[in-house]
Amino acid sequence: MRPPTNPTAIAFQETIKQLDLSGRVVEFDQTTRTAADAAAAIGCEVGAIVKSIIFQTSDSRQAVVVYTSGSNRVSEPLVESLVGEKLGKADADFVRSTTGFAIGGVPPFGYSKLAHTYIDESLLGYETVWAAAGTPNAVFPLAPADLQRLTGATVIKVTEEQT
Repeated sequence: MRPPTNPTAIAFQETIKQLDLSGRVVEFDQTTRTAADAAAAIGCEVGAIVKSIIFQTSDSRQAVVVYTSGSNRVSEPLVESLVGEKLGKADADFVRSTTGFAIGGVPPFGYSKLAHTYIDESLLGYETVWAAAGTPNAVFPLAPADLQRLTGATVIKVTEEQT
């Protein structure tokens, strides 16, 4: 764990500072691309990792983001019922054009708010959660309440437990 050296992670640290958050971006030599990778690098439980899952609606081609615990799986039928249309997988180009970040490093904010944004209620049970900081090996800590406030996400149970 070290201070960021990647220009994208350094720029994201400035975003955090501008938002008056106390968390600091940290970088690792190993990847933090998946929740399991991030938890192993940080030394926390997988559930304390924020997964930013981005979907694209099938008909209107809108972005839908779900912030969920690293230990959970998004229930796509439930999210479809909230959005009002079928979800499709967002490809790498769609994710980058929507957020400005590559898959595996998409932070929960630092880009335009999306019309369909949800946060899984299970994240609110943690004192601190860890989210991507713009690259596949940089993360930062924050309070779940700050995550909800800064993203404007609707709090709802959007996941099913993984087995």
